Amino acid sequence: MIRGVKFASVPVNDQDAALAFYTEKLGFRVLTDQPFDGKQRWLELGISGADTRLVLFRYDGGPKPGMQMNVTFWADDVEATVRELRQKGVEFTMGPQKADWGTAAMFKDPDGNTFLLSSK
Repeated sequence: MIRGVKFASVPVNDQDAALAFYTEKLGFRVLTDQPFDGKQRWLELGISGADTRLVLFRYDGGPKPGMQMNVTFWADDVEATVRELRQKGVEFTMGPQKADWGTAAMFKDPDGNTFLLSSK
């Protein structure tokens, strides 16, 4: 039986720049940083209190950076999280918007990948 999502992969151009963004600005922690092949390393990140992991990976011939990612992050207080992340230099392409189902905002990483931040 499937028990959950192990990790989601995010395509990046520069693993070092992506690692700095996700750890320093978003507060993720490094779970694995080891050689993968001659071109890159396996970077697996965790989010405090969550089991799902994020992998920052370069794809040759696969998904390219700069797309809307099929990954949605959640926060207890979207508006406060947006304020905090903006202070750290995170660029939001859509500010917090309230809907019947909750609040959402959209931000992008240094590679132009965009993510939704939503209330739970």
